[in-house]
Amino acid sequence: METVLAVATQYDISPAHLKEGSIFGALSDPSIQFLLDEGVLHKVAKGDEVFSYGSKGGSFYAVLHGKLDFYKQHNDKKLRTRTVCFGEAIGFVSMIALHERVGSLCALEDSLLLEISSQLFSDFHDQHPFDFGILLMNLSRDMARTIRELSNALVEYDELEK
Repeated sequence: METVLAVATQYDISPAHLKEGSIFGALSDPSIQFLLDEGVLHKVAKGDEVFSYGSKGGSFYAVLHGKLDFYKQHNDKKLRTRTVCFGEAIGFVSMIALHERVGSLCALEDSLLLEISSQLFSDFHDQHPFDFGILLMNLSRDMARTIRELSNALVEYDELEK
């Protein structure tokens, strides 16, 4: 994983394109540009680990390009619970809950991520309060979708056990 400048990336990271992703949907162009300018862009190669179980959760990542797998860990067990794609976020729950990462994130393909620290998240609230509300709604909507998918998987698993 390496830090890159926005001008050095080969991918379209214009606000117009990023709005196609669920995390940036309905945000204003200036607010998206603020996050791009103030956040940290990471170029991730296929197979790279972005974060590991137990690491500090002081930020979250928005996927600007690519796909990554999240592996949830509990005690000595580890299970891939989802694939994170363009326009989705990962790591938000750990940042908001103020706890360590509960799993690891690995790139399935070359990817570009925007890291949004808790400080940037706070600054975004201060400088773009209306868009901050929209971003929270988008993040909440994605969390709700994830919870539904995981709870559906639990029901399906229970049915297989019977």
